[in-house]
Amino acid sequence: MEKIETGEIITMIDDNGYTQDMEVLGTLTLEGKEYAAVGYAEELQKKSDEEIEVFFLRVDDEEQLSIIENNGELEKVTAAFNEAEEK
Repeated sequence: MEKIETGEIITMIDDNGYTQDMEVLGTLTLEGKEYAAVGYAEELQKKSDEEIEVFFLRVDDEEQLSIIENNGELEKVTAAFNEAEEK
């Protein structure tokens, strides 16, 4: 799989086999690992003033996205994305 890029639409499949299109909002490297912030593509295309739900995912060696299950890791990633957004 190719490198994940900001603006890319990806299709995620949940444990029940349901699919959801997600848009990559940004990527960053933290402590040698790649992460991506994604949101529901449908919500982002509405362009409303409402807050959108953002998910932070780990990018593995094969450019696959996976859920961050460790709360400490998730907190660090969330803080890093928030700091990057403020710049």
